[in-house]
Amino acid sequence: MKNNRIVIFDTTLRDGEQCPGASMNLREKLEVARQLARLQVDVIEAGFPVISEGDFTSVQTIAREVKGPYIAGLARCVPKDIEAAGAAIKPAGKRGRIHVFLATSKIHREFKLGKPQDEIVRLAVEGVKLARSFVDNVEFSPEDGSRTEPEFLVRVCKAVIAAGATTVNIPDTVGWAMPEQFGELIARLYQVVPEFQSGAAVISVHCHNDLGLAVANSLAAVRAGARQVECTINGIGERAGNASLEEVVMALKTRADYFAGVDCGVNTREIVKSSRLVSRMCGLLVQRSKAIVGENAFAHASGIHQDGVLKKRETYEIMDPEEVGWGATELPLTKHSGRAAVASRLKTLGFKLTEGDVAAIFARFKDIGDKKKFVYDDDLAALAGGHITEVPETWSLDYLGVSSGTQMVPTATVRLRHIVKENAGKEIEVMQDAGTGDGPVDAALKAIDRLTKTHGTLMDYSLRAASKGKDALGEVTVKVDFGDRLLVPGKGASTDIVEASARAYLNAVNRYLISGKEPKVSSEP
Repeated sequence: MKNNRIVIFDTTLRDGEQCPGASMNLREKLEVARQLARLQVDVIEAGFPVISEGDFTSVQTIAREVKGPYIAGLARCVPKDIEAAGAAIKPAGKRGRIHVFLATSKIHREFKLGKPQDEIVRLAVEGVKLARSFVDNVEFSPEDGSRTEPEFLVRVCKAVIAAGATTVNIPDTVGWAMPEQFGELIARLYQVVPEFQSGAAVISVHCHNDLGLAVANSLAAVRAGARQVECTINGIGERAGNASLEEVVMALKTRADYFAGVDCGVNTREIVKSSRLVSRMCGLLVQRSKAIVGENAFAHASGIHQDGVLKKRETYEIMDPEEVGWGATELPLTKHSGRAAVASRLKTLGFKLTEGDVAAIFARFKDIGDKKKFVYDDDLAALAGGHITEVPETWSLDYLGVSSGTQMVPTATVRLRHIVKENAGKEIEVMQDAGTGDGPVDAALKAIDRLTKTHGTLMDYSLRAASKGKDALGEVTVKVDFGDRLLVPGKGASTDIVEASARAYLNAVNRYLISGKEPKVSSEP
């Protein structure tokens, strides 16, 4: 094949964010986008501009501030969608891409759209032509492509390329495909659509993981001629997720022999950092056994394996951990470290922060430094991540005291600061209450509910140590249902897990109180 360069299209901020409870605010999305640029992905799909004012602003801001990758906005084959995407990505200039999609499979045509094949082709062509009036770089996705009749799929591909599409993406929208069959489908399209062979258009794939085959299907497609892979950090996304970027990239790099020399431009040493940042920003923990980025990915428990690795690493490791960003942390900071040292470490860790941000993080750093001997990079990243995930605070924690034991009823006293009014200035009301519960965390959250007059049901709770040691900073992530069946994420960190839990819950309360109730639009391919 003439072109051995694989375009990595990252959709963490669009499809990845559709995972329940993984929504991110503008600041969080911007940090992820900046890290994706450092990772050197080729395309960042920044969102679906038409679905809400928040999504439009996020795409527009990323298009304006993030340099390097192409910035894509998703749109249905509907004029208002395409116009919104064109306006949102305009600041990216020549790096802008509009990604339009329309369902093509028989089941979608009959039961979702109620349209015949000719009408589908007409709408697809009109959508691509309108997108081309805004940008030169247009991608088209025939939604549910893996279940579309091959003959019709060929017809659609040829029609949208003639209309101006420069990339045609074949989605396995419901994770139905098998690697051998999917590879055969991509090979057929490659053979019968001349533009794919000449390089005038790129054939792409977007695979979902419902049967655990998203990466396998993506790699089979690469072998068959696909030259763009759509994927997400940590494989997050709708339902069971998407193809995992780190797995696709490292498979191509590690088995370059099998993939006939194809490569991509990803800076693999940024993979672990990207994984951790996305995990913090969206509140989805990475399982310990996750390939490439899980904590056990390069851990060897067997004595035989340990002996082999000590003698020659390649006996049991097919990748060098340092190639993907695993390695020793820098010298830890202490409570005596100054603001300049903290700011320098934050910059090295990849955070782009204002003086105000650094001042706020430094204040928390000093609090943590008084409680533990060393503050490691992961501790500092947790503090920075916690600051970034903060939202305008209607309620903030002022004091927390708990009493608990095996022979007593757990009790928590909570004092909160409440911003009553914020115009020319702030009027702050300090309120205090106490609660009992099954444990100190439960007691604290019940007290918070009474003070804030909200009632949240804790649907998910996770705690992880940010770094090593008994005094490690604890990161708590919660997902809370406030009665509208939408899981609101919250995050908090402290050396005290009860305090971290209270901060995470308050973060969710504040998100809920300021969140808009704008309806979401289905945004598949």
